[in-house]
Amino acid sequence: MREHFIWVTTRRIRPGTLEEFERAWRPDPYPEGLRHAYAYWTEDEQEITGVSFWDSKEACDSWRASEGESHRRAVMAPYVVEEREGFYRGRELAVPVR
Repeated sequence: MREHFIWVTTRRIRPGTLEEFERAWRPDPYPEGLRHAYAYWTEDEQEITGVSFWDSKEACDSWRASEGESHRRAVMAPYVVEEREGFYRGRELAVPVR
């Protein structure tokens, strides 16, 4: 099975700011080595978990240390109340066909 490199960030944001936060959250340009990115939010729209899939840990680390990511975090800062993040390696689980 193919191994995946994943960066997960969960942020609690200020009430009523989801739309503005999402505009600030999207990187421009998209980072080198980023393959897929997903966003999931709670019903109250105050907690967002971003899951991004990378070519390698080095590609993700390079983006995290970049000027582009520093700028993106500065633009998001007015909306963010709390933030947690982690980097993971893993594989897809085989779900039996029913």
